[in-house]
Amino acid sequence: MRYELYYWPTIQGRGEFIRLALEEAGADYVDVARRPGKSGVPAMMKLLVKRIARPPFAPPFLKAGKLIIAQTANILLYLGPRLKLAPRDEAGRLWAHQLQLTIADLVVEIHDTHHPVSGWLYFEEQRPSARRRTKDFWRYRLPKFLGYFERVLHNNGDQYLVGGRLSYVDLSLFQIVEGLRYAFPKRMKRFEKRIPGVIALHDRVSKRPRIKAYLASNRRIAFSQWGIYRYFRELDA
Repeated sequence: MRYELYYWPTIQGRGEFIRLALEEAGADYVDVARRPGKSGVPAMMKLLVKRIARPPFAPPFLKAGKLIIAQTANILLYLGPRLKLAPRDEAGRLWAHQLQLTIADLVVEIHDTHHPVSGWLYFEEQRPSARRRTKDFWRYRLPKFLGYFERVLHNNGDQYLVGGRLSYVDLSLFQIVEGLRYAFPKRMKRFEKRIPGVIALHDRVSKRPRIKAYLASNRRIAFSQWGIYRYFRELDA
């Protein structure tokens, strides 16, 4: 099957978690909105407003045959077994899904460091709140989240988060580390010694042949000031 991924063409965002899974599996897929002309973003917007029985709320969403599946964790729940990136048993698949939902919660926390009041306001319009939110994030929230994943990893033998082989959750945690290193290079450098298992997992993922090739290709969109992870020097004290 050829999968069609619909997401914004200029940012990694939440769509990147899905791209990493598709790339690791060597899946046949097209990043629809990145195609030129009317077959790109206009095609995505057309599908968003099309009158269908089960419309997606927003990107990312995936078209697989006649199915249209939205929400990052839900898409990965569907793709995981098909791409051999999830356990075969139901309990294992639900556990992977549970961890991915926890990552989704963390993504919101990361985004809200620079836009704690509203996504409609510029950073400059909420700078004091962003500084306060970032301080809370690094003191309380990130240690809780990544400390949890460190414990999950250790309890599972230190190699993978789920079962005895790579899963889409490992790829997603890799992306979390990548994004935090972009947005908070100084803070992450200090923090990483507290999560050696997570960092070792990140490094292993980065060396996987298909992921390594993807990261070096033009298919990998660069981090920017318009995604989930945004660098502001005053927040990276």
